[in-house]
Formats: sequence, C-alpha cells, structure tokens
Amino acid sequence: MPSFPRLFIRDLPADFSRLCFASLATNLGDGALLAAGPLLVASLTTSPGAVGAAVVVQQLPWLLFSLFSGVIVDRLDRRRLVIVVNVCRSLVLVTLTVLIAFHVAPLGAIYSALFLLGTGETLADNAVGALTVSAVRGEDLGRANAQMSLTFTVGNQVAGPPLGALLFAVGHALPFGFHAVAFALAAFLVWRTALHPARLSAEGPPVSEASHVLTDLAVGLRWVSRHSALRILVVSIAVMDVVFAVAFVTWVLYGVEVLGLTNFQFGLLITSSAIGGLAGPAVYGWAEPRFGRPTLVRFGMTFEAMVHLALATTPPAWAVYGIMAAFGVHTMVWGAAFTTLRQQATPDALLGRVTSVYMTASVGGAAIGSALGALIAEYFGLTAGFWIGFITMCGVAALSWRPLAALETDSPRTNR
Repeated sequence: MPSFPRLFIRDLPADFSRLCFASLATNLGDGALLAAGPLLVASLTTSPGAVGAAVVVQQLPWLLFSLFSGVIVDRLDRRRLVIVVNVCRSLVLVTLTVLIAFHVAPLGAIYSALFLLGTGETLADNAVGALTVSAVRGEDLGRANAQMSLTFTVGNQVAGPPLGALLFAVGHALPFGFHAVAFALAAFLVWRTALHPARLSAEGPPVSEASHVLTDLAVGLRWVSRHSALRILVVSIAVMDVVFAVAFVTWVLYGVEVLGLTNFQFGLLITSSAIGGLAGPAVYGWAEPRFGRPTLVRFGMTFEAMVHLALATTPPAWAVYGIMAAFGVHTMVWGAAFTTLRQQATPDALLGRVTSVYMTASVGGAAIGSALGALIAEYFGLTAGFWIGFITMCGVAALSWRPLAALETDSPRTNR
C-alpha cells in the first residue's frame, strides 16, 4: 500500500508532471484574475450590477457551450486543443493588458474578454481532464486527480488572489499581463508532452467528423442516461451543488451576523477551508487503497450532511474554523474519488461529452441554488439553508449508496 510520500509528482510520469505544472500556471493566473477582475471593474464604475456582471459573463459560457465543448473535445486531438486554446486566451489577455495600460479599456471590452476566457475554459478544462486519464496508469488515476485538485487550491484559492491584488496595486495592467504569461507557459508545457490519447474506444461509440454535432451530443447524453452509476453521479452533483449554493450563498452574512466575526476573521474562515484542502491529496493517497473510491464518495456525502447539520446548529466560531478546515480536506478527497470513478466508468471516446454533462449539471445546480438560497435566507433565516442541506444530503447519500458501490466493478477502463 502506498504511504504518504508516494502521493507527490515525483513518482508519476513526466508527461503528467508537465500537465500538472501547466494546470498550476493557469490556476495561478485564474486566481490572480479573481481578485484583479472585480478591482478593475470597480475602478471604472461604482454600480453593483456592473461589478456582478463581470462574474456572470465569465460563468455564462459554462451554461451556453459546455455540452458542445464536450463534443469538440471528443472530436479533436485533445493535446493540440489545449495548446491552441491557451495560446488564444493568452492573446486575449495581451490585448486587454495593452488596453488597460493605455487607459482605453471600456467595460464592454472587459466583459468581452472575460466571456472569451470563460468560453476557452469550457474547452481547456474538459480536455485537460481527459489528458490526465491518458497520462497515468489506471491505478494512479486517483492520486493524479488529487494532485490536479491541489494545483487548483494552491493557485486559484491560496496564492493567486493575493498575488492578483498585489500586482493590481502596483499597476492595473500587471495581473492581466501575468495571466497572459501563465497561459503561454501552460501551452508550452502541454506542447512538451507526448499525450495523444486515442479518440476512439472499443467500449464506446465512435466520434465521426461526418456526423452532426447534435447527433454526437445525443450519444453522450444517452450514454449517461443509460449508465445507472453515471446517472447517479450526475444527478448527485447537481443536487449537491444546489443545496451547497442554497446554504453558502449568504455565507458572509452567516459569518458576520450569526458568528459575530469581523471582516478579517471572516477572511481567515475562508482561508481555513483552502488550507485544509492542502492536506487533501495526502489524505487521499492514504485512504484510497484502504477504503476504495466508492466508499470515499459515499462517506463524503454523509460527511457533507453532517457539516450542514453542524453549521445549522450555530456552533461557536472557533469550532466553525475547524469544521471548514475539515471540509476543505473532504472536498479534495471526495472530488478526487468522484472524478476518478466518473472517468473510469467512461470510455475514452466519450470522456469529453460525459464531462460536459457533469459540468453543466454542476454549474447549473450552483446557479439555481444561489437564486433559491437568497430567497430562503430572506424569508426563513440564515441557518435555513443548512437545515435544507442536511436533509437533502442524507437523501442523496441513501439513494446513491448501492449504485455507487457498482462503479468500481462496472468500469470499462482497465488499469494500464
């Protein structure tokens, strides 16, 4: 059984290491943009709607194009697709950097750039997930997914936002230029890999350039709908993201009004979850061979229900810090196990389309939950969302318990 030290990149293939560092570069740039983007818009307008629109236009492509992006990922060479998309995103940011540097960047140009970046993200993130499957042996896929999740936590949540704010303070154009360099570096690192996964799989239906895009999309949707375990995974993530958003959309108000935190203390509360996530890959490397992926997913659903229950009972602030640190570990472990089960249950030829169905369910669920959560908090209080989350997650865990147990044995992907 692997011990903690075997988790890290050094014992995984060189191509995966390059892919992982490319992911770290893009996530570091994305994290910097999380801070710098709103700051830039706020420097041009004081309208809350205008600031909120900057977030919406970057997320909108996931709802509009995600399913079609999956078809493209299954039709084209995924390695070349990632390279081209990252180069294009770099050029978009170079253009935006120049406009900002010369103080000629209107809101329309900023929104357009964010929309293009979000559109590219629907392609690149999907293709990188499929490339990860090609980069490692089947028995190492879980650890590889945990390592990729770590790059998101480090770049997007821990290091990127403060770096973006710091660069913005020095010069408004700097974080956008930094992000352009990050995308260019990621393209170079992926170019250095030799990952050319097979576009056809004996276990799944082929993709044909002659077929209609909607036909290929329908094939992917039918595959998910007819595969009981995959269907459970997609429905589960949609419901989980709805109830998570319902509970956490007013998280800042819960922290300030219910827990009595200062703004600084609330910032530490957010950080505690990210710091917990840093330990996630090590915990996953230890837990996966001992308990198996289906058990980790089922336990994670139960754990998430308990987190909702704990927060609904309004524990003291010091306990909430510990709860959220543990939740950060959980999200990393659960996410790696969940993603690996989904990938191993999906033929190579369908990885893009199945991933796109999953992402559409996830993003759509979060959007619905955010809208519902605001209304529920307004009329029923700030803890109502957590009670709803507890009850719903208990139901999700119970209904998915048996189907998830079959995923490991039903997998069409054998270890290589």
